[in-house]
Amino acid sequence: MFETLFSTSATSSALSLFEVVITIIMAFICGGIISFTYHKTSVKGHYSENFALTMILLPAVISIIIFLIGSDVARAFSLAGAFSIIRFRSAPGEPKDIAYVLFAMAAGLASGVGAFAYAAVFTIILCTVMFILFKTKFKDGATEAKQLVITIPEDLNYETAFTDIMEKFTLRSNLKRVKTTALGSLYQIFFEIDLKENISTKAFIDELRCRNGNLNISLTLLSDQTGE
Repeated sequence: MFETLFSTSATSSALSLFEVVITIIMAFICGGIISFTYHKTSVKGHYSENFALTMILLPAVISIIIFLIGSDVARAFSLAGAFSIIRFRSAPGEPKDIAYVLFAMAAGLASGVGAFAYAAVFTIILCTVMFILFKTKFKDGATEAKQLVITIPEDLNYETAFTDIMEKFTLRSNLKRVKTTALGSLYQIFFEIDLKENISTKAFIDELRCRNGNLNISLTLLSDQTGE
């Protein structure tokens, strides 16, 4: 498999160093534009510096993979086998982040096959569309996401303790993080929630207080956070 992967062929040898460098530079440019767009259209508290850096590197990586594969089917299977060794473990991202990943991969594919004009045109068009949607506040009217932090005793099952309350007061609730505090005697659980319309925040918090033994509860708009 690895002999096939690293063996040279007439197609690959025909590629000049200049073409390879230009392709990688073009991929970096597209990735930089995509990363800049992601940064400028991200709501405060949702911006990830690591994700932005990934958007710069991803098109170049994809274009290099396309170079290695070329038109050699055997090499394509060899690369697939090599990459299957790697296991990726990460939390599922937001739909917007997934769209940016696919966007960056498409830019890398277009650069890798030498379609520089197509890569530049669709990168500029899609980034412009993202800016327009962000500036016109396309998502206005939707519910504001909030972060709910609840402190609970260690003997309370945080996975099911608040299920009925969440169903009653929220449109959506996602358990994002759990950590221990007070030398392990307490848990802090972090939810991302969308409250239903015309819901009393006080009534919501009062029911949570009854369930968690009147320990600390914090409810914050995600747009007001600076991120961790």
